[in-house]
Amino acid sequence: MQQNYLFLYLKTGGGHLAPAKSVAKYISAKYQNNIHIDLFDGFTNSGKLIKFFVEDGYRISQSVAVWTFELLYAINKIKPVALLTTVIVSHFIKKNLEAKILKENPSKIVIFHFFLIKPILEIIRSNNLKIPVMVVVTDPFTAHPIWFLDKSPKFIVFSQRIKEHCLNIGIEKSRVAHFPFILDEKFTQPLSPEKTNKIKQELGFDPQRKIILILGGGDGIPKGKRILKSFLQDNPDDYVAIVCGNNKELYNKAEKMKEKHQLHNLKLYAFIDFVHELISIAEIVVTKCGASTFMEILLSGKIPVINNYIWEQEKGNMEFVRDNNLGIYERDIKKLPLKTRSLLRDPMKLEYYKQNIQKASLRNGTPQVSRFIVTT
Repeated sequence: MQQNYLFLYLKTGGGHLAPAKSVAKYISAKYQNNIHIDLFDGFTNSGKLIKFFVEDGYRISQSVAVWTFELLYAINKIKPVALLTTVIVSHFIKKNLEAKILKENPSKIVIFHFFLIKPILEIIRSNNLKIPVMVVVTDPFTAHPIWFLDKSPKFIVFSQRIKEHCLNIGIEKSRVAHFPFILDEKFTQPLSPEKTNKIKQELGFDPQRKIILILGGGDGIPKGKRILKSFLQDNPDDYVAIVCGNNKELYNKAEKMKEKHQLHNLKLYAFIDFVHELISIAEIVVTKCGASTFMEILLSGKIPVINNYIWEQEKGNMEFVRDNNLGIYERDIKKLPLKTRSLLRDPMKLEYYKQNIQKASLRNGTPQVSRFIVTT
């Protein structure tokens, strides 16, 4: 008899949906005759108001005023405030989630966003259901306290740092499982030089020229126009490629810059489904420090140059890269081109970072996490 697993996520950046998709894809392929995965947006049919404040609020704050997100993040670390916030969010979404669960009676529920933990556990308890619940803590190094307000579910975490934090706050050791970070299987190992040269040609790049990739999340990189201008001011020989994602304003401004200054070395992309290919052909990736993005870069064997991170959510990500010499952290946009190009022109320094990335022995945790979910 086929089992039905319910995977719950929210569209607050790509860091929650991407891991859910990766695990769902793996389980569906390996257990296709026995398990069906239902990927479900926890805000479905919950009204525009809650989606506006949580989803749109996240997106707008990232691109316009990141300090507002950081302030809300900090305030919600105060337990009474966190409890109130989760009560308010749960009020808007619990009814529809309950209808979904009671109708489909899933064999297991896997949660990929902390705002979904409270309503799901309340639904399970109030209806005396025996459905196992697992929580995938998608922040690998710095996890918000809201993840752990309820200590009863099983937690899947992606660093020893978070595992130790769980144990220190009283979560039972048997309820915490530590695995490598979840990524799409295509990021499991770097592509061969032959394959990368082929991709360069298919995408219109000269295989002999180096590529600097500017990459953010789904809404592009913060301060993208300033970063792009800083790289293009000295008219370099290197290609500069930028992925703007859903940020139409950034794409339009970049397009005008390209046309006005006849920048033949500039490649523009909006929202695309071949980020893996672009990372694979780049020598260096200028980025912010979202969990999925920086891990994709490292597992592809590429060097991240981090210009931005969200305090405090992404601080641990940046520290992991910086403190292990896996890449460069440079906050000053004016210094980015010089640091990046000096790295490109110094084979020994380039090799130093590449060797450090190899020595880190980073792995894709999707197979292990998938097997754990199925067998536990």
